Amino acid sequence: MIIPSQIEDIVVSDQEVLGGTPCFIGTRVPLTTFLDHVEAGYSPDRFLRGYSSVQRDHAKAVLEWLSDESRRSVGLAVAS
Repeated sequence: MIIPSQIEDIVVSDQEVLGGTPCFIGTRVPLTTFLDHVEAGYSPDRFLRGYSSVQRDHAKAVLEWLSDESRRSVGLAVAS
């Protein structure tokens, strides 16, 4: 399970980088670009082929975190 503090180590917002748009750390790749690819049905691997500056484990962690957050928002999270 990814906790919010870990996401802060993966996704950062810096006014000097794309005007503060949340991006994968160490890149200029917006999180929304990744989410748009996933929502369009593309695999994370396809995204990573096009955005090689994003680390595979970072993309995987974001997907895991979003899944956890989604379950929590609809009351399906199991207490850990």
